[in-house]
Amino acid sequence: MKANHRWVKQIAKLVFLLMMGVTMSADAGLFGLGGISWKEEVLLHDGSKIIATRTVERGGRHEIGQEPPIKEQSLSFNMPGTHEKIIWEDKASADVEGANFNLMLLDVVKGTPYVVGTPAGCLSYNKWGRPNPPYVIFKYDGKEWRRVLLQELPTEIKMPNLLQSSPDHEAKKAEGGLVSAKTIKEHHEGYRQPEYKTILREALPKSGGDCEELIRYKGYWIMPNDPVARSMVDRKTK
Repeated sequence: MKANHRWVKQIAKLVFLLMMGVTMSADAGLFGLGGISWKEEVLLHDGSKIIATRTVERGGRHEIGQEPPIKEQSLSFNMPGTHEKIIWEDKASADVEGANFNLMLLDVVKGTPYVVGTPAGCLSYNKWGRPNPPYVIFKYDGKEWRRVLLQELPTEIKMPNLLQSSPDHEAKKAEGGLVSAKTIKEHHEGYRQPEYKTILREALPKSGGDCEELIRYKGYWIMPNDPVARSMVDRKTK
């Protein structure tokens, strides 16, 4: 009887461990708890190249059968000439329920780095002011990244040079963990929308696609000039 009891306990322990493993795998998403990291060969506007390291971590709410969205991401590189390491980060925020951007470009003009991304989804598009063309641009001032207007992006910067859509998936195909500049160029040539194939300087006739206009009100997204929604939020937040 004691032997049988020990055998039952061992089976129960094994089942528990297997269930824990399944749960952890589901929570971890596609690439595990630590996310994924890879390198990209970035072709700058002047024809020179630098190596950028990117990391992506997925997590958060998602439909059954679909992978989690990008939760956090980072981009790091060494400045040409000085070799100073610079890091750009996009951390999860509750208002968009994940990362804010799809990166598309990194360049350096006269010793100043610039990063260009597009809003990742409709919530991010509304959060960042519904830009048209749909770019959110950051400039490194030597201490920190700050957002700048499209007019402040040097005209030399024209072509996307980073993996944009599902970059972690594309990176998995790269041999040795390095995505070549040629592969990145081919990646962007596959887009139909002109705003993703080059940096546009004029507004598009129609921007935003199917993203309806929303505003943030007391921690909730509502339609502008919607008194019913405002009243409901007011009652919830009393």
